Amino acid sequence: MRWVGCDRVVPGTTPAGSRVDLAVMLADGGAAIADLALLRDQCEVFGPVASTATAWRLLADLDAAALAGLRSARAAAREVAWLQAAETTGGIPAARAGGRDLPGLVLDLDATLVTCHSEKEQAAATYKRGFGYHPLLCFLDNTGEALAGLLRPGNASANTASDHIAVLDQALAQIPDAHRHGTDLLIRADSAGGAKAFLTHIRALRERGIHTSFSVGYPVTEPVRCAIRTVPDRLWHPALEQDGSLRTGAEAAELTGIVDLDGYPDGTRIIVRRERPHPGAQLSLFDLDDGMRHQVLITDTPYSEGSVQHLEARHRAHARIEDRIRCGKTTGFGRFPSRHFAINTA
Repeated sequence: MRWVGCDRVVPGTTPAGSRVDLAVMLADGGAAIADLALLRDQCEVFGPVASTATAWRLLADLDAAALAGLRSARAAAREVAWLQAAETTGGIPAARAGGRDLPGLVLDLDATLVTCHSEKEQAAATYKRGFGYHPLLCFLDNTGEALAGLLRPGNASANTASDHIAVLDQALAQIPDAHRHGTDLLIRADSAGGAKAFLTHIRALRERGIHTSFSVGYPVTEPVRCAIRTVPDRLWHPALEQDGSLRTGAEAAELTGIVDLDGYPDGTRIIVRRERPHPGAQLSLFDLDDGMRHQVLITDTPYSEGSVQHLEARHRAHARIEDRIRCGKTTGFGRFPSRHFAINTA
C-alpha cells in the first residue's frame, strides 16, 4: 500500500492506484463505491485516494481484455512472491491431511451464496430462499490463496460443468509455470464438482503436461445405498482424523467394482465413509434406517498412492475452503458495491 503525505500536491491518481483504492475500500467494509470517501478522510494513512467519479470511470472501462490483463498481473506478482518464498522458507508449504503431507498442490473449488439486499443486476432468488449472487471460487489449500472466482446469478446451478472448467482454468493460469508443469495437482470439490464433463476435462489436462487428479463428492444414490449394504464388516476400515489418529465411530470402505461408474474417467474409484451421527446432523431416510451417516467420494488416485483411509481423510480436508470463503467474505468477497453486474464481476 502506498503512503503520501496530505500536504503533497498530487495532480491525479493512476488507474492502478485507483484499483488499489477500491480493493482497500472493500476490505475495510465498504459496501458502495461512494465509500471511498472514508479513505479520503484518512489521507494521513492512505494518501491521495481516487474520487468517486474517477473510480466509476475506471470500472466502466473494465472490459474482458482489461480483466484478463489484471489476471495476468496477479499471476506475475504471484510468481515473484513464490520465488521469494522459496528463498526464505524453502518453497510452498505442503497441504496436510490424515496426518501426512500431500504431494504437490491442492486446489479446492466451492460455490457460496452472497445476499444482496437490493435488486442488483442479475441478482436472483437462491436455492436457500435468499436473494443475491452465487459465485464459484477456487483456493490453493497449501497457502490459502484465492486463485480464481466466477460471479454468477443467485439461481445459477451448483453443478454446472462449464463454470467449474472456467474457474479451474483461470486458477491454473495463476500458478507459476514451474509449479503448474511437473508438479502433482489435486483438484477437490464437493458433489457439485462431480459432473462427468468436468472430470473429463481434469483428466485431459494431462495431455498438456499438467499432472492433475481429482477427489470430488458423489451423491448417495439408490445404487450406492445397495452397494453399501453389501459390504461385509471385515472390509470397513477405521477412518482417520486430520492429525492421523483414529476417528471415533467412523469407518471407510471401497465400493469400486460394485457401483457402475460408466462414463467417468478410467481408473475412477468410489469410497464411502460411515460414522455415528453427531447431534444436529442432517440425516437421510437411509441414514436413519441404518443408524449411520454416509458420505461418498470418487477419485482417480491409484491404489499404489494411498489407502482408503488416507484418501477419505484427504478429501474431508476440502472442508477447509469453507473457512477461507468465510474470511474472504469479511474482506471483500461478500461485497458487491454496484448495481451493474459487469462492475461487480470486476
